[in-house]
Amino acid sequence: MRTRFLTLFAFNLFVLPLFAQTGFSIDIEPISIPNAPGIHSFSYGITSDGKWVVLGGRIDGLHQRQPFAAFLEQDNNKSVYVIDPVNAQVWSSNLNVLPISQFEQLQSTNQNFEQRNGTLYLIGGYGRSNTANDHITFDGLIAVDVDGLANAVMNSAAIDSYFREIHDPIFKVTGGQLGYLDSTFYLVGGHLFDGRYNPQGPDHGPGFIQEYTNEIRSFKLVDNGTTMTITDYEAWNDTVNLHRRDYNMVDQIFTDGSYGYTAFSGVFDYNNMPYLNVVDVFPDSYQVNNSFNQLLSQYHSPKMPIYDTVSNHMYTFFFGGMSQFQLDAQGNLVEDVDVPFVKTISKVVRSGDGSMIESKLSYLEMPTLLGAGAEFIPTDDYRYSNNVINLSSVPFQRTLVGYIYGGIESSGENIFFINDGTLSHASTTVFGVYIDKSITNLPEIELNGKSVFDVQLHPNPANKKVNLSFFASSLDTIEISVIGSDGKLVHLETYAPLQTGTQELKISVSELSAGPYFLKVSNGAFSHEEQFIKR
Repeated sequence: MRTRFLTLFAFNLFVLPLFAQTGFSIDIEPISIPNAPGIHSFSYGITSDGKWVVLGGRIDGLHQRQPFAAFLEQDNNKSVYVIDPVNAQVWSSNLNVLPISQFEQLQSTNQNFEQRNGTLYLIGGYGRSNTANDHITFDGLIAVDVDGLANAVMNSAAIDSYFREIHDPIFKVTGGQLGYLDSTFYLVGGHLFDGRYNPQGPDHGPGFIQEYTNEIRSFKLVDNGTTMTITDYEAWNDTVNLHRRDYNMVDQIFTDGSYGYTAFSGVFDYNNMPYLNVVDVFPDSYQVNNSFNQLLSQYHSPKMPIYDTVSNHMYTFFFGGMSQFQLDAQGNLVEDVDVPFVKTISKVVRSGDGSMIESKLSYLEMPTLLGAGAEFIPTDDYRYSNNVINLSSVPFQRTLVGYIYGGIESSGENIFFINDGTLSHASTTVFGVYIDKSITNLPEIELNGKSVFDVQLHPNPANKKVNLSFFASSLDTIEISVIGSDGKLVHLETYAPLQTGTQELKISVSELSAGPYFLKVSNGAFSHEEQFIKR
């Protein structure tokens, strides 16, 4: 494990700009639901009266490293659960009564899912197939009648008539995200993984096949309630920015009021590190945003989108999960390249001008190392037509807006290399999530150029050279500028880090006239200036 500490703030009256504030607060509170199953990496639908239909996922904790112990079939979720969060009731039915093709796929993990009206659509997923005699990524699209299935489960009736399926190679995806915009489905990112998991790679026995889609796959689905047909299929390929999986794709309302999604972070880039940039998905197009880096949440976790129509601010909250970076109790930014489990609750704000800022909630964190593979499930009271919460419709009091359910609860931040199957488990705890517009301006620590780059200059004053030390959180190209006191650029060079971490450079200043200058470090997402004197 490699760690690094950056001083984010000092305790004096002049650091207030480092603290972000919001005109509302959020809170979480455990809710008792006896017999709630522990499941992570599942799919869910919501009935017309607010119950949850839970399918797929796993009932163990973090998968083990050994191929013979990883993703065991015995730890598949082989049941469908109906959960009533209001009346704290749970019902279940075994899925083994279904046709084998449906039974195998519906117990897979990391499916791609989206609900349209009363139908939940499930695509792909990874798990054991006895038919194939191997672990595979499934190629089916399964449509689920959410209300019909829930009623059947609650009444111990037959469930098979509430599932329909079609198959196509474009659905052979796990760990991606499925969205829906303007009558079109968008299957974003993910990968194909066939074979047993092996951390030694695909060429070590037992071997496997892994192929990232590197795509956004769009299609229309003609569904008359009996048959389903795919039309208007199109794929947008981007081997650099869409080579990601197990990330958070969140409903958004953009600055012009249009609906879409943002794909946040995810794993893994070609240097085997998490992505830090984000990708916005619109109807018929997408746009990569390299002017923002998300540092505090890198893996699939509960996420809550909120839009304030008055300020034209889009808020996205992330609850726990796993992260390459976190803030310690003293407010120091810490990097851990093993991407550990964290308790951090973070927030990303997109302002009306399109700029994005990330901050950590100082007043609230997850009670345990929890969140990876969990879901935020909204109530139906305060939403727009997508899953974004309409802040204007939320009362000026503590108001329940959704729930956090499931996920992996870990006993330690870094357990992967010592995991024997006992160090984590699938959480059974349900949390109510609340917005309180009557409590405002609670402290948050905002990430900015100073905290991220931790620029150090010496000597200062300088004569011939300035020794520059700064931190690179990614392998993105860094611009280093020297700017005169009149604001004119007098020197510019680019620097490409070979690895993340502290970088050491020497900047020649021998030809500069005596006087004050600013040295600026920028990666497009963050920038910071430090003054030095040329003697």
